[in-house]
Amino acid sequence: MTGLTAENWPIAAAALPFPGRTADGRSVTEAGPQEWAGPLAEIADAGFDRIDITDSWLRVGDLSAEGLRDLRTVAAEAGVVPTSISAIRCSVIDHENGDANLAYSHRTLDAAAALGIETVSFGLHQALTPQQQAQLWFWTVEGHKDDPADWDLAVGRLRELGRHADELGLLVSLEMYEDTFLGTADSAVRLVQDIGMDNVGLNPDIGNLVRLHRPVEPWWDLVEKTVPYANFWHVKNYARDEDAARDSYFAVPAPMQYGLIDYRRAFRYAIEQGFQGVICVENYGGDGLSVCADNRDYLRRHALPKREGYALGTSRVRQPRHDGGAS
Repeated sequence: MTGLTAENWPIAAAALPFPGRTADGRSVTEAGPQEWAGPLAEIADAGFDRIDITDSWLRVGDLSAEGLRDLRTVAAEAGVVPTSISAIRCSVIDHENGDANLAYSHRTLDAAAALGIETVSFGLHQALTPQQQAQLWFWTVEGHKDDPADWDLAVGRLRELGRHADELGLLVSLEMYEDTFLGTADSAVRLVQDIGMDNVGLNPDIGNLVRLHRPVEPWWDLVEKTVPYANFWHVKNYARDEDAARDSYFAVPAPMQYGLIDYRRAFRYAIEQGFQGVICVENYGGDGLSVCADNRDYLRRHALPKREGYALGTSRVRQPRHDGGAS
């Protein structure tokens, strides 16, 4: 496919800034369309016409058929198209909840198809520990670490999701996250290769790694190795400082143009490799939605092609069609 430019590239606002419970303690998923309308209107007011439905806000895999129809209706009324789903902290190899998470992931794929969404992102990261929840920034404390003995289980279950997605005409994207099988560039690429399906690729969310308060892979090495396998992309940035002699590492969220990762360079390379996926802009802390909007504007001004006909390489995974969407 050709024709994507800075003007029409699909950039979705993450639903990450919105809580999963109402002020009176109800689940947003169960609270219904009257609670969904407000965030959708805010996203539209911030200048977005697309949303990545992060399931920390709304678990579409738990909605009834009527609930999915209601979501389509309120999204259309707001003028916002559900474009991707990010199912987070529902690892299919969680030793306690893996079976339930696998069933939920299958339901999420079915919900995506019902909503006209083509891209669903899964990860292997698990629920935050009590110690992580007690921090200002949860990534400053180590959490779950995948057991190497579970590699084959991960490959098998993610391949199962890939097959289901392929039957529905969907893409599966695997989100990079520390201390999981998607926690380094080499391991993430190997996982996709072992799964061996052209509709299963990477979500190279390298911000998840750059923010760690410990030594990390150089950001460009992460980009260079993983982006050829990317079919979707969570983008965010962090200001990072290192003093290796004192074993001191520090990072805080930053707008895309001010952080460590040079996304202008990263996207130039990604496009050369054939990337055409949905971009989801994220940010932690403060007025996250406004920072997401600034990140969107930065991408359109500086990182994405200004005209059609740019050279495309050959991506190693299938890319979205961008010929439909919920309406």
